[in-house]
Amino acid sequence: MASVVEYKGPKEGYRCGYCDSPAGKVSSGMWAHSMTVQDYQDLIDRGWRRSGKYVYKPVMNQTCCPQYTIRCRPLHFQPSKSHKKVLKKMLKFLSKGEFPKGNITEEPMDSQMDDAAVDDFALKSKLDIQSDHRPFDEDHNKVVESEVKEKEEDLGAKETKELSQSYTKKEKLGSGEPSSSVKVVPTVPNPGKGADLSKPPCRKAKDIRKERKRQKLILKSQTDKLEGVQVQHEPQLLPSEKSKLNQPKSIEDFIFDTLPEDAAHRLEFTRFLCSSPLEAENPPNGPDCGYGSFHQQYWLDGKIIAVGVIDILPYCVSSVYLYYDPDYSFLSLGVYSALWEIAFTRQLHEKTSQLSYYYMGFYIHSCPKMRYKGQYKPSDLLCPETYVWVPIEQCLPALENSKYCRFNQDTKAVDEEQIKELDRLRVLYKRTIMPYNIYKKRQKGPSDEAVVQQYADLVGQTCSERMLLFRS
Repeated sequence: MASVVEYKGPKEGYRCGYCDSPAGKVSSGMWAHSMTVQDYQDLIDRGWRRSGKYVYKPVMNQTCCPQYTIRCRPLHFQPSKSHKKVLKKMLKFLSKGEFPKGNITEEPMDSQMDDAAVDDFALKSKLDIQSDHRPFDEDHNKVVESEVKEKEEDLGAKETKELSQSYTKKEKLGSGEPSSSVKVVPTVPNPGKGADLSKPPCRKAKDIRKERKRQKLILKSQTDKLEGVQVQHEPQLLPSEKSKLNQPKSIEDFIFDTLPEDAAHRLEFTRFLCSSPLEAENPPNGPDCGYGSFHQQYWLDGKIIAVGVIDILPYCVSSVYLYYDPDYSFLSLGVYSALWEIAFTRQLHEKTSQLSYYYMGFYIHSCPKMRYKGQYKPSDLLCPETYVWVPIEQCLPALENSKYCRFNQDTKAVDEEQIKELDRLRVLYKRTIMPYNIYKKRQKGPSDEAVVQQYADLVGQTCSERMLLFRS
């Protein structure tokens, strides 16, 4: 089994969905007739990404919004305050049926499908799902497919907005959309009289609660002694037990927490192989579900509310995109599904130790609403020149100064997969597999060596020798 690809070459001068430049996007692409999971793993580790069967790579030093491959390290991941807020919201909804208080507004998501594939083919195919559940296309089970939304939620937007409103007043357009020339008027505090020196200084609420609790314990102890009751002290915890109690909750504590029997709602998950260029594999040392592309379905009380498309590869779970029912946007399904997939990656790691990363697609620092991916920590960005992973904290200062950056600080480092022997590249020509040096002798017409060299430089030496480049 070998990957068969048809190189389409560079493409430039089309609209960017991030900065809205009419002709700023530049990328190279190829059509994958079939692809092994190992080849795709190696390609995404060189900055490639698939959208359906179209696999593309942004030309980083030319495109208007450089897209850096980002991966999270789930084994060391701890949910942030914003993440826990989403997890708690889901838990309350499932267990008690509680809806979020206040105005329910959908968190912003990027409705742009990743990238050059939009012009090469329309990814509008229905989900090819075989299931014992009710049909997917029933009206009450319909998931919005007209907007294929990648999980690109601005996780801190709501908290930031509330915080800024307490300090500023913003003028908005009548439509409710923020103007590009918004005036920010600082709120000046009213003059005060200063601290009252006749009164004790203010104390923190936490300290006051501790003091009250201590007073109650003293009072209870004294009451017990007066009544002749023998006070029974609670058993002392061992240091290891204390440390466990002090540890912050993990994602599993929220997601896999057992719901009460009388829970208001039930959220279930099912997984199905889906149409993809990736060839499904199920090796004995791999995960139980095997490798390949999957539809991860989210069923709420027997009704499908979201479908996440993921690729399970030898070293990672790669998030592709998410369909979801907008009626349930109050549950922040984009964030919740990302956290669930991180927890799922941890589960797979227990069976397959080398599978230990969660790939979130592209990080685009020049687009503010795309920076949220950096909040899934710890995470790394891929150096666009040497293809080594660098912690995102080390990359951010450089990205503040320039949209395009080389992250590898070693000036002597080069791409270890750079092409050294083009003749060893494999070609599929007239239904025959042959090395490139043989193909050149049989080729009729003008030489295509410049195009083949360009393809080889992009995929690297190893993939060029494994994959079959279709030539007509």
